[in-house]
Amino acid sequence: PDRLLDMARAMIRGGADILQLRAKKQGDEEILQIAPAIRDLAAAAGVPLIINDRPRLAGQLDAAGVHVGQDDMTVKEARRLLVKKGYVGKSTHSAVQIGATLAEKPDYIAVGPVYATPTKPDYPPVGLELVEHAAAKVAIPFFCVGGIKLENIDEVLAAGAKRIVVVSGILLAKDPEEYTKQLKQKLAEKKK
Repeated sequence: PDRLLDMARAMIRGGADILQLRAKKQGDEEILQIAPAIRDLAAAAGVPLIINDRPRLAGQLDAAGVHVGQDDMTVKEARRLLVKKGYVGKSTHSAVQIGATLAEKPDYIAVGPVYATPTKPDYPPVGLELVEHAAAKVAIPFFCVGGIKLENIDEVLAAGAKRIVVVSGILLAKDPEEYTKQLKQKLAEKKK
């Protein structure tokens, strides 16, 4: 738990706009033990906390929202289980899934994995073409996810991304706060 809090602090100090608690292998009780401290830390900094895959827990924890995968549930079901008002996002891995997911009316979608990533070993990389498709066709916010690091962020941004999700790049960085700052700077340069 202390390492998670330290990492959350570093990401927030580095300028992360949103935190997502992705605890695929942890049970609800474990999440309920650690999530309140992360939520409070994030809330104090004005950073929303999204809970992955578990809308009931997200509502119970008063998180800002929930993110679900293609195989988890519909956006409507996630909203029902969330109970309170909050963001509902959903992962997409193809142009067909993007179209079908947009019809469910999520608040945002994730597009990826753009590159191979250990966090999504069951999904082949979708490449920059799907980022270009999303940039041209998606009116709601979309986040590019999967293997994005400082070394390849420029090409993801050049393909039309405005929002990114970075996991292993930050977690494996010698200085996660500085790494997050550098990612944030790249995004800011893109918006100019």
